[in-house]
Amino acid sequence: MGILKKLVVSVAAMVGLSAAVSATQADEMDDILKRGEMRVAVQTQGAPVAFINKDGEQTGLAVELARMMAEDLGVKIVIQDYDWKGLIPALLAGKVDMIAADMTPTPQRSAQLLFSRPMFYEETVAVALKDSPYTKWEDLNKEDLAIGSTQASSYSDAIKKFLPEATLKEYTGGTAAVSQALSSGRLDGLVSDLGNVSNFLNDFDNLKLLDGIVVKNPLSFAVRPDAFHLKMWLDNYVELITSDKRLEKMVNYWWNTTDWEKDHK
Repeated sequence: MGILKKLVVSVAAMVGLSAAVSATQADEMDDILKRGEMRVAVQTQGAPVAFINKDGEQTGLAVELARMMAEDLGVKIVIQDYDWKGLIPALLAGKVDMIAADMTPTPQRSAQLLFSRPMFYEETVAVALKDSPYTKWEDLNKEDLAIGSTQASSYSDAIKKFLPEATLKEYTGGTAAVSQALSSGRLDGLVSDLGNVSNFLNDFDNLKLLDGIVVKNPLSFAVRPDAFHLKMWLDNYVELITSDKRLEKMVNYWWNTTDWEKDHK
């Protein structure tokens, strides 16, 4: 095959690929608009991000952000509840359009998914029993200690990285299950975010927050790896609600304070 002919074939292939990618990009938003609904995966086991309130309703920072998105887009929201480890498989299987959760865009996850600009940030902290001798999170880095976290979470990654001498114990059921295990003496400590910890410390009077921040992480919503249009829409939306202060208002209500408790607990 001559050089010119090879060039023509290569260009044609690139044009075809570009057209296929463009069609895929358009499909994500087109499907949502044509369907008239946005399907969102959440994990309602971790107040204040996503949980079932006293009236039996799904709510929380991630849930209400997703509701606001759907309302502004003019579509209905359909919320689907999964365990944490089921969120990514549900998205990749096409059961939902996005994940609305306190998910850190780690290198491993970013290899599978596209993440929006950060919606908010978490400070990862450690908790121990009140009668334990530990005062700061670094005290938990001992090989005879068992430290718990939510299964397949960034908290597990933090334990592996910053508390390598300790034994990691992972739990399904969110931070509630991990805190119950610690309170009952099955763990020596746990790692979670400050928002979750502030919530469950009110429910377990035998636990204490240890000094120091283990790590600070961005938290984002996620879409499938070919959903470029939807990812760009999410980024634009974050910029919009940052500019008009709606995001700040929601984060302050749900994340930075306990104001939400009087309305939902």
